[in-house]
Amino acid sequence: MSTTVAPPTTRRRSRSVLGWAGVTAGLLVAGVAVAAIAGINTMPAQGLLDPEAAGPEGSRALAELLRDRGVDVEVARDRTSALRALEGGDATLAIADTAPLDDDDILELRDAASGVVLLEPRTRDLRLLLGEARSAGFADGSTVGPACDLPAADFSGPVGPGEVFTAEGVDDACYPAAAGFGLVASGDGDQSVAALDATALLVNRRIADDGNAALGLNLLGGTGTVVWYLPSIGDGSITGAPSLGELTPPWVTPAILLLLGSAVAAAVWRGRRFGPLVAENLPVTVRASETTEGRARLYAASADPLHALDQLRREALRRIARLLGLGAADAGAIADAAASRIGDDRTRIRGILLDDLPRNDRELVDAADRLRDVEAAVLRSVRPERNTP
Repeated sequence: MSTTVAPPTTRRRSRSVLGWAGVTAGLLVAGVAVAAIAGINTMPAQGLLDPEAAGPEGSRALAELLRDRGVDVEVARDRTSALRALEGGDATLAIADTAPLDDDDILELRDAASGVVLLEPRTRDLRLLLGEARSAGFADGSTVGPACDLPAADFSGPVGPGEVFTAEGVDDACYPAAAGFGLVASGDGDQSVAALDATALLVNRRIADDGNAALGLNLLGGTGTVVWYLPSIGDGSITGAPSLGELTPPWVTPAILLLLGSAVAAAVWRGRRFGPLVAENLPVTVRASETTEGRARLYAASADPLHALDQLRREALRRIARLLGLGAADAGAIADAAASRIGDDRTRIRGILLDDLPRNDRELVDAADRLRDVEAAVLRSVRPERNTP
């Protein structure tokens, strides 16, 4: 019976194919990991500003306060439901993140409501509904008073705003902080629009701070009905979750492709091999005793006995610690435990293991002998059976 053996060229080709398959799989896994991390980083906080969420970032506490005061709170999770709820008459629209909505959708909602409160105002929202107002960064977290004539803010008292906005083109600007104002508003009656960072003021974990609850009640409870709208994907022209390429600047994708191409080129360059591997003997083999002797001669030539003794002490302390079961204890604790174990003077043992300073080779040899004696005494105390003849 004969056995067919693949030629060396075929075997090398198979190994090459397997190697490139491994590289490709690694790149795919890395790409999936990057996409997953990017997706996690873009996820909003769980239940953020949701009037039915009882978590720290939800707004159920404010919704219950409104209901306790006779205000009807209707929760809308799509644009159709929000418009239907606003059709009935006098209602204030509280709207969270408007990212899924088009400009026309936002204007349609504003026209259907008797007043609008932007809970997470974006630059686009400010441009559409508040003219020239813009984001001006964030406050430092300190509490500030209203300092304005807007009744909803004036009656509420001081708060600690988060994001602040410029006051250009608005009728009222309240809570001055940093380079802007924590609340900006324009219009009156059916055309009133107010913007504030509700994530810093009206969520459950912040609603009891300062005048936050009063401010939420005054802004939202004026009409007797609140339509709390949480826009969702599909409410506007966006039909699906944005891709990673859409969330990043235009230059990121070419840069990633360039880096991947460079990585592949580097892998090909460094991984190339001409012919089979050749076994090569090491040029020299050094015995451990020769290495130890050579290092000892270097210590002797440097005329530094303290450094040589430190090396001996370090190993002795490590062995004593293992014998006494001290694990990662510091050197002082090991020395004290050794002295207690063998019943010797603590100061003397500390001197041998830590403190004595040899000035010449003779003292170094004496110190090494004492070090060996201490270690031997600890070993005898821990394992007395070894002392039995």
